[in-house]
This record gives sequence, structure tokens and C-alpha cells, in this order.
Amino acid sequence: MEFAVAITLDTVSFTLTLLLVTMGLVVIFGLMNVINMAHGEFFLIGAYTVVALQQVGAPFWTGLLVAPVILACVGLVLEELVIRHVYHRFIDTILATWGISIALKQSIIILFGPTSQSVVNPLPQPVDLLGVTYPSYRLLIMTISLGLAISTFLFFYRTHAGLAVRGVIANRMMAASLGINTRRMDRATFAFGAALAGFAGAVMAPIMSVDPQMGVGFLIPAFLSILVGGTSSLLGAVLGSGIIGTANTVVSSLWTQVAAQIVVFSLAIVLIRTFPEGLTGRKR
Repeated sequence: MEFAVAITLDTVSFTLTLLLVTMGLVVIFGLMNVINMAHGEFFLIGAYTVVALQQVGAPFWTGLLVAPVILACVGLVLEELVIRHVYHRFIDTILATWGISIALKQSIIILFGPTSQSVVNPLPQPVDLLGVTYPSYRLLIMTISLGLAISTFLFFYRTHAGLAVRGVIANRMMAASLGINTRRMDRATFAFGAALAGFAGAVMAPIMSVDPQMGVGFLIPAFLSILVGGTSSLLGAVLGSGIIGTANTVVSSLWTQVAAQIVVFSLAIVLIRTFPEGLTGRKR
């Protein structure tokens, strides 16, 4: 029983963090038709922002607030300098963002070195939950991630700005003809997606080894979640993250991480073959 509770808590923690990364990818792809290969590096920069602030004596909570702001600024700059020039050129967006990811990763290596860094856990004391001694910081991650995910859904489905974004996703030309500034929407969307990834990286920094390769560990599951759930739906992001996150956590807890990757990829292949447009995709 205790083992089952521990696995369930780990699954919820990983899935909610994966959902933050996945939602950023879904919004960027759905609105801008851009496959962002640099999204993992946005996660990486968020974690290293916490490391940099920790080195100058700033508390962890400051890094948690500063990281999404910095990533939003990084997203705005990259969208203006690179991304906006490759809209409507699907393959070029992959190549451009891949080049950005390499440049960002090498910049991190130059600034911080290739070795891993560590972030002090702000809540080291565990708590007793359902008969299981569980890290209190992981519970905080669940709470923050769930709150941010709900806030994102409320923004997209309960505000006029969210309605405008969904209108651009549904039909960009029609939305522009109705007076929506699609150019401004693109900039804000890319910055928002980058900020979500940066926040996820910052919040995961105390429980992960912060190194230049850490972004890949979330980028690949996030892409699989999108393909499984659906490429243009936040509900698809929830379903995909739940399936991929659960499979990865449960299998890695029972067997090994290698076995978990095999199971996750096999499951994704079956689901994508069965639902080519994702679980939330509509049949034509």
C-alpha cells in the first residue's frame, strides 16, 4: 500500500511538471505552426537562472519568480530575430529552432561549465502523507504546477484574450479580418510558452541534477505527449502528459529507466497509429 501511494505521488508530480512544458509546446505549435526544438533549452535556462541567483546569494524563491520573466524576454527576442522569419516554412522552423537549441546549450556550457550544478532544496523536511514519508518540496511542486495549469486553462477558456488566441488557432486569416493583431499574438504566445518551460525548469532544479543535457529529459516526453493527446488542444496536452507521465514513472519505479523508455515509446507508437491526429483529434 505504501509503495503504491509513493508511486502515485511521484506520478502526479512528474505529470504536472511535464504538463507545463507540454502546454507551452501545444500553444506555440497550435497558434504559430512552429515545432520548437529549443523548448528543452528554455527549461534548461530556467533551471540555470536559479543556479545563477543562488551563486550570488539570492533565495530560491527569487529564482522561481525571475526565471519565467527571463524566459519570456528570451522568447520575445528569439521570436523577433529568428522565428518570425520562418513562419509558414514548416521544415525551416525545425532547423531554426534546432540551431537555437545548440547555441543556447553551448552558451550555458561556456557560462557555467559542462559539469552538473546543484540547487539547495528550500523545503528539505519530509512530511507524513497517507502513511508514507514524502518530500514536502515535491508536494509543493504538485500544488504550484496544478495551480498554474488551471490558471492557463481559465485564461484560454474564460477570458477575451484567450478567446482571441483560440480564434487565431482556429482560423488565422478570419481572426485577422476581425481586427485581431496576429503579429502581437504570435510574440505574446511564444513568450508565454517559453515562460512556462522556464518556470518548469526552475521549479524542478532542486530535485534534479542541473546540467546542459537536462532539457532533453523533458523535451522528448513533451513531444510524445503532444502527439498522443493532440497537437492543437490543451485537453490533448493533459491527456498526453497523463499517459506518458504515468507510464514513465510507473515502469521506471518497477523496473529500470531504460525499460520505461521502451514502454513509453512503444505505447506512443500504438496510440499514434490508432489515433493519427491524437486522442482529441477530430476525424475529417
